[in-house]
Amino acid sequence: MPADTSDTLQAEKNYLKTSREALAQMREKTGALEIHSADRVNQEFLKAAIWRRMKELEDDPEVPLFFGRLDYVSPAPETFHIGRRHVNDALGEPLVVDWRADISVPFYRASRTEPMGVGARRRFGFTHGEMTAFEDEDLTSAAPVEEHSDILDAEIERPRSGPMRDIVATIQPEQDVIVRAGVEDTICVQGAPGTGKTAVGLHRAAYLLYAYRDQLSRAGVLVVGPNASFLRYIGDVLPALGEIEAKQTTVEELVAHVRVTAPGPAALDVLKGDARMAEVLHRAVWSQVRTPEDALVVPRGSHRWRVAAYQAEELLTELQTRGVRYGAGRAMLPQRLAHAVLLRMEAAGDSPDDRVQDAVARSRPVKQYAEALWPAVDPAKLLFRLFTEPELLAEHAEGILTAEEQAMLIWAKAPRSAGAAKWSVADATLIDEIADLVDRTPSLGHVVLDEAQDLSAMQLRAVGRRCSTGSMTVLGDIAQGTTPWATPSWDEALKHLGKTGAHTEELTAGFRVPGQVIEYAARLLPTIAPHLTPPTAVRRARGELTISRVSDSLAAAVTTVSEVSSRLGSIGMIVPDALVPATRKALQEQGLEFAVLGDEDDAESHLDVVPASLAKGLEFDHVVLVEPAGIVAGEADERTGLRRLYVCLTRAVTSLAVLHSQDLPTVLATAI
Repeated sequence: MPADTSDTLQAEKNYLKTSREALAQMREKTGALEIHSADRVNQEFLKAAIWRRMKELEDDPEVPLFFGRLDYVSPAPETFHIGRRHVNDALGEPLVVDWRADISVPFYRASRTEPMGVGARRRFGFTHGEMTAFEDEDLTSAAPVEEHSDILDAEIERPRSGPMRDIVATIQPEQDVIVRAGVEDTICVQGAPGTGKTAVGLHRAAYLLYAYRDQLSRAGVLVVGPNASFLRYIGDVLPALGEIEAKQTTVEELVAHVRVTAPGPAALDVLKGDARMAEVLHRAVWSQVRTPEDALVVPRGSHRWRVAAYQAEELLTELQTRGVRYGAGRAMLPQRLAHAVLLRMEAAGDSPDDRVQDAVARSRPVKQYAEALWPAVDPAKLLFRLFTEPELLAEHAEGILTAEEQAMLIWAKAPRSAGAAKWSVADATLIDEIADLVDRTPSLGHVVLDEAQDLSAMQLRAVGRRCSTGSMTVLGDIAQGTTPWATPSWDEALKHLGKTGAHTEELTAGFRVPGQVIEYAARLLPTIAPHLTPPTAVRRARGELTISRVSDSLAAAVTTVSEVSSRLGSIGMIVPDALVPATRKALQEQGLEFAVLGDEDDAESHLDVVPASLAKGLEFDHVVLVEPAGIVAGEADERTGLRRLYVCLTRAVTSLAVLHSQDLPTVLATAI
């Protein structure tokens, strides 16, 4: 290494050391803050605020504090180091600038044709948190040069073990545009495997929490993933960026008004997820309002004040046409009835005030009359009645569902009660719909929805109402839709989410999946999603791909895993769900340590056994995929099975070994 280069590297190392010391001082200063408040609530609030700030200022020596530098030439010569969080010295001068700040944008977007006021961009290479190299890119030179960064390639292709890392050092220009979209914008990202759509969505959440902190701290940010294993996989990304405010959940947890025991038959869950069910439930809820047959009579003193049945009916009609929720209308009715009584009092010469109206509204005759006309609705009990009373279901499903569909919904053997029922996720989603008809679901400021293509129309409605006044980042890949109710298009999904004005971006440049692997998997696209643009790998490394026919695929897979285990990085052994027990036994017999995804104790492991149904959203440096035909056969139909296989084939970052004893699906059978 030339002397000047060595000196420059040492100077940057010294700057890194100074920055870490400054961060430690910031944390120490925060921890030394004293709370002086006589109010206990204020004390707890301040304690929580200090705790959050301390978490934000934690320094992991394995994670670089900064990863780049910008040398501005205009409007004035200045230098800024770009990192995961802001760090300042004792005088308040910035040592490290947060990657989300406006001044950091050129690190991701500047080019020779549009330098954005920057003369040079520097990238740093790190190994276990120690700075080992740097690269400089001159943005002022007119000389042609290959736009390529070895450090960027190394960071993108760096082997991973354990959960997903942030990609803050490698965000590409097209990704950065999505990340920095405004809080008022709903963005839908159609992303091929390896394009970083999940990471982009998480980084957008981090950016919004930075740029609109006051607004979103009050309104809340939620990340919705497909399953608990996926949430554990992505769980470290936002905290690594200093953001601990965002909550994470699954759709199942989101609609958990009842205990979910098991999925229902696929055809039945498809029907329950159909958007037509929303109208059936709307009719069922509002049918609970009854037409008054008798007048309301309110004794007060020596008088008996009367509201005729037709007048009460007019009040009901007025409330129903206002567009309020069922529960809100129910709460308003006693006051409306009491106001009608007050009008009678005034006509008789009395001068009642608001206190009299409130007293009348709380009186037993008014409360009983209102309860009879507008009874309370328990969402689970109402759905229970619909599924156990054919006449009731027929009344509300007429003209919406066919007789055959109605028969499918009726339980063959009715449980004793709603509390004893074995509810599915599809059922819980319907109960959530009823709950929203009764009382409005509170809206969050922003929701990140990943793997959105797998949700039914009713599930999309459930997520959408959680941000009815907020915005969304919708992530997914139509080609990876692996549920029988998967959405056919993003326009359809956005309609059910209530975000028809959303902007859709398509990411096709694969940064993680090697070229050989993505090209092999893309053979499935003409069958599973012919309208999508095939993904392309932008990595120079083509990766490793082997397809082997063997007599015993499971035994061969165990041998392959043993051979690969000495290599750097994580290993995923993807098998058909039906083969998980046999795979577990085979690995135990060989004495190999492993975890099975989906187990309650699926802790971090060098080797993961991955049921094909849980592979989505995950990635491994090395993948050993067993019996593609078995993965296809495990689904309800061939197209869904091929989509599941497409997901499984695109989980590898470095190498993919496909082992099969059964014939490969026809579209993959030709030689590579």
